[in-house]
Amino acid sequence: MGSTQARIAIDAMGGDNAPAEIVTGALRAREELGVEVLLVGDPAQISASVSQSSSLSSLEIVPAEGTIEMGEEPLGALRRKPKASINVAMDLVKQRRADAVVSAGHSGAAMAAALLRLGRLPGIDRPAIGAVLPTMVPGKPVIILDVGANVDCRPKFLEQFAFMGTVYSQYVLGNSEPKVGLLNIGEEPSKGNELALRTHQLLQDNPQIPFIGNAEGRDVLSGDFDVIVCDGFVGNILLKFAEAVGEVALQILREELPRGARGKLGVSLLKPNLRRIKQRMDHAEHGGGLLLGVAGVCIISHGSSQAPTIFNAVRLAREAIDNQVLERISVVSSHVAGG
Repeated sequence: MGSTQARIAIDAMGGDNAPAEIVTGALRAREELGVEVLLVGDPAQISASVSQSSSLSSLEIVPAEGTIEMGEEPLGALRRKPKASINVAMDLVKQRRADAVVSAGHSGAAMAAALLRLGRLPGIDRPAIGAVLPTMVPGKPVIILDVGANVDCRPKFLEQFAFMGTVYSQYVLGNSEPKVGLLNIGEEPSKGNELALRTHQLLQDNPQIPFIGNAEGRDVLSGDFDVIVCDGFVGNILLKFAEAVGEVALQILREELPRGARGKLGVSLLKPNLRRIKQRMDHAEHGGGLLLGVAGVCIISHGSSQAPTIFNAVRLAREAIDNQVLERISVVSSHVAGG
């Protein structure tokens, strides 16, 4: 998209803290990231969420009617509510009025709306949600996919996930030679269920994928791998467990820091370190997951997202746009083996 300013459609009505936190995060992203934001939803509620310091006249609010509730079946709800905020946001990308969508609403509805309105990239059978997590090696995150889009997978789906993860790792995370691993119960090629065995062979035989072998659970955050592939059932459990561990670690850190005047002095000296620790461990700092494989940039954030998460979700969207992730996947995705 060259040097033009990125335009991000934000589902202002999606998530537990909508619209107030969504709007706050979006406005911060507009100011600090230099993007245009289109707030999609109920104009009255969005306007009421804008602080006095922000000018309503400079905001672009795109009206929508209702949202998809967490308990609703995605496909049926999307059809019953064609003007729901997630549908309208996806249509903005389809109509090229926006370059990306960010939503903290019903993740199943976001995925279904992306597929129905944007379609899949050539050569990709199923989209995957990629989540970027920190590792034991500073500045070397790992992308895990799929973390929830596909509960049941075929080997060729995992092969395509590996390819898309490789592209993302190269062009967004900056790994010139990313190392791809298949999540499994052992390092040996003979380990695992039928899906793992067949996928291992496909990855090993595909020259476009820099596959280095199986990755056990203890390897995921080791820094030895740049891309980890798995089905969405396992990946979603892994992601939520990792987030919980991060929250527990931060809580323990807060509880164990010394108290009193001496403790306050120590904490003040450690503030820069503590800030960096939080940035590496807090899932809010990572914004959410990129839905790879659909013909549009789509970031799916946590339902509990607050303003910092939305800000980082917009940052993720801009990075995907700036690094032309969709275009790079499209160029060679049709050559990925599918069988």
